[in-house]
Amino acid sequence: MTRESWTTRLGFILAAVGSAVGLGNLWRFPWMTAENGGSAFLVVYLGIILLVGVPGLLAEFVIGRRSKRNPAGALYRLSNGSGSWGIVGLLGVFTALVLLSFYSVVGGWILRYVGASVTGAYFGNPGYFDAISFGAEAAAFHVAFLGLTAFIVVGGVRSGIEKATTVMTPLIVVMLAALAVWAISQSGADAGLAFYLDFDADYLQANPISVLQAAAGQALFTLSLGVGTMITYASYLGEDNSLAFDGSVIALLNTGVGVLAGLVVFPLLFALQGGLSETAAGGGPGALFVSVASAFQQVPFGQLLAVGFFGVVLLAALSSSISMLEIPVAYLVDEHDVSRRSATLGLAGLILVTGTVCALNPGLFTTVSGPVVDTLLTAGLAGFLVFAGWVLGGDALAEYGTGSGRIARALGVPWLWSIRTVLPVFLLVTLGLSLGLV
Repeated sequence: MTRESWTTRLGFILAAVGSAVGLGNLWRFPWMTAENGGSAFLVVYLGIILLVGVPGLLAEFVIGRRSKRNPAGALYRLSNGSGSWGIVGLLGVFTALVLLSFYSVVGGWILRYVGASVTGAYFGNPGYFDAISFGAEAAAFHVAFLGLTAFIVVGGVRSGIEKATTVMTPLIVVMLAALAVWAISQSGADAGLAFYLDFDADYLQANPISVLQAAAGQALFTLSLGVGTMITYASYLGEDNSLAFDGSVIALLNTGVGVLAGLVVFPLLFALQGGLSETAAGGGPGALFVSVASAFQQVPFGQLLAVGFFGVVLLAALSSSISMLEIPVAYLVDEHDVSRRSATLGLAGLILVTGTVCALNPGLFTTVSGPVVDTLLTAGLAGFLVFAGWVLGGDALAEYGTGSGRIARALGVPWLWSIRTVLPVFLLVTLGLSLGLV
C-alpha cells in the first residue's frame, strides 16, 4: 500500500494543533486549574510546557519522521527489530485505545449539551448533568460521537483528517477568542482574572507536590504526548519541514488556546456567579458543564452563547479524538496491511464496547480519566525520550537538524542531552509521586 502524507505543511500544523487543542484545554484545564489553586497551577503548567512539553514533542517528531511508521512500528524498526522497544511502542497504541474509551464518553456529553443549549433543557435544572452523564443515554451519545470520529478517520490523512482539521482548528481559535472578549467585558470579571492570572505563591508553597503532579499530567495530556499521536502525525511529514519550528508553533498555539479557555471560564463564573461554584472549586469531570452551563442562563441570549461555547468544545473534542483513533488505525495499516476502512470500523467497534463500559460505570470512568491516563502518558513519554536520546542518539540529532535553520540547529545538542537525562528523570519522579513510590 502507498503510504499517505500531508498535502501541505500548514495542514500538518493545524492537524497537530487540533490534536493538542482538545478537551485537555477546554474541559480538563479549567477543572484542573480550579482544583489546584488557579494561578499557582497555571505558572507551573506553563513552565512544564516549555521545559518538558516542547522537547518531548520534538522527540516524538524525530521518531515519527525518521521511521515513517506508527509508534509500535517506529520503535521496532528503528531499534533493528528489538521486541522490547516494540512493546514500548505498543504501549502507545494501547494508551490511545484507553484514552478514546473515556474521551468519547465526554464527547457524548458535549453533543448532548449542544442540543440542550438550543432547547434550554438544562436552564434552571441544576441536576441536569448528573442525570445525563452516565447510563444508557450517555452510552448512546458516546456511540454517536465515536461515529463522527470514525467517519473522519476513514477518509484518510488528506481527505479526512487534514480537510477536517484545516477547517475546525482556526474556527476553534476564532470562536474562543470572541467568547473570551465577551467574558472579560462582563461586570465582575476582574475577580476571575485575578484568581486565574495573579500568582499565588502561598498556595504553591503549601502544595508543591500536588500542583506539580497535576500540571505535569495536564501538560502531557493537552499536548498529546506519551501516546504516540505526534509520532504518527510526523510519520506523514516530508523532509523539508523544520521540526523545531513546527513543534514550537504547535506548542505555542495549543498553550494559547488553553489560556483562552481560562479567560472564558473564570471571568464568566466570577462575573455571573460571584466566584467558583462548589462543583467547579471541587473539580471533577462535571466542573465545566455544570458551572459554565448554569452561568449562561443568567445572561441575555444565553442559549445562543451556550450553543457557541459548546460548539467550540465539540470541534475541539473531535479534532483530538480523530488523532487518537488514527494511532491504532495506522498500526493496523502499516504493520498488518489492513485496509484503512476495515481498521477504522473494527477499532471503532472495540471502543464502542470499552467506552460503553465507562459510560455505565462512573467509578471506572473517573479512574481511567485520571490516574490511569496520567500514568500511561508519563511512562510512555519517558520511554519515547529514552529511545530518541539513547537508541537513536546521533541519528535523532541528524533528523532534528534536517530542514532546520541555524538557530534551531545550534540548540540541537542541548535538546539531545535534555531528553537523555533531565527530562526522563523528571518524568519518572513525577510518575513515582503519582504512584506513591517516591
